[in-house]
Amino acid sequence: MRRSRYLREIETLDPVADAERIVYLDACFEFPFDTTRAAELAFFRTFAVPSIANLLGSTGEFVERARKRYDDTDLLISTFAENGHSSPVGRAAIRRMNQIHRRFPISNDDFIYVLSTLVLEPFRWNERFGWRLALDVEHRATLEFWRVVGRMIGITGIPETYAELDRFNAEFENERFGYTDAGHRVAMAMVEMFARKVRIPVWLGRRAICALLDEALLDALGLHRPSAVDRRLVQGALRMRAWLVRMLPPRRNPRLRTEIRRATYPVGHRVEELGPPPFATRVGGKARD
Repeated sequence: MRRSRYLREIETLDPVADAERIVYLDACFEFPFDTTRAAELAFFRTFAVPSIANLLGSTGEFVERARKRYDDTDLLISTFAENGHSSPVGRAAIRRMNQIHRRFPISNDDFIYVLSTLVLEPFRWNERFGWRLALDVEHRATLEFWRVVGRMIGITGIPETYAELDRFNAEFENERFGYTDAGHRVAMAMVEMFARKVRIPVWLGRRAICALLDEALLDALGLHRPSAVDRRLVQGALRMRAWLVRMLPPRRNPRLRTEIRRATYPVGHRVEELGPPPFATRVGGKARD
């Protein structure tokens, strides 16, 4: 296994006291591609929860402005992942998330579930397609990081261990996953957005994304199950990428998603302007201003 100086540093750090540093090193140096792809798949898991899907569908934002909603969420999370939740800009990003969330009736369990996907999905991706396996200190630090963020958002009862969170996640999905028209519409809008973002035909993007999703999730979203060939091709390509990354020298500079030029923000962005505009919710299918 390639042992970068970042990995050697991580091995010396405390998962609680140094959680922000470990999350930064993983997201920006060790696993920037993997962390991003896993977060994108985490979106789809939330769409399979009827209460979340219906809420997202009712605003119209994820269907009509999918690219902006994705960029806004990505930028907010990346802001406190790159700078730490204790930094001024990190706190500003979390404050902005709170301003957005308080407009909607979101249950505490739904909040915990979304948080669980952000903790667990990067490590599940890592087990399938990572160039190295994550260490226990990385699991524990990521959980601690998100537990702090969760408390800042106002979430209560967050599981205290990785195993407990994994169990909550599995039980929640087993009990709550279900098909809704809203979940299907939002999922299809996101598939189209991702395909256009990487400039490939939508049909090809749909096949690639479906090849990465499990059957329970596909059924809940109303997406077609991929062929065995599609799964082998897509997953094989990702495993080949991991093998190639393993051969490369460590990254010299951080991969900062907050500095990526985006079509939605061609001249940059301000944290307080991210998210839907005030009162951009819908009542009875009509926008309320």
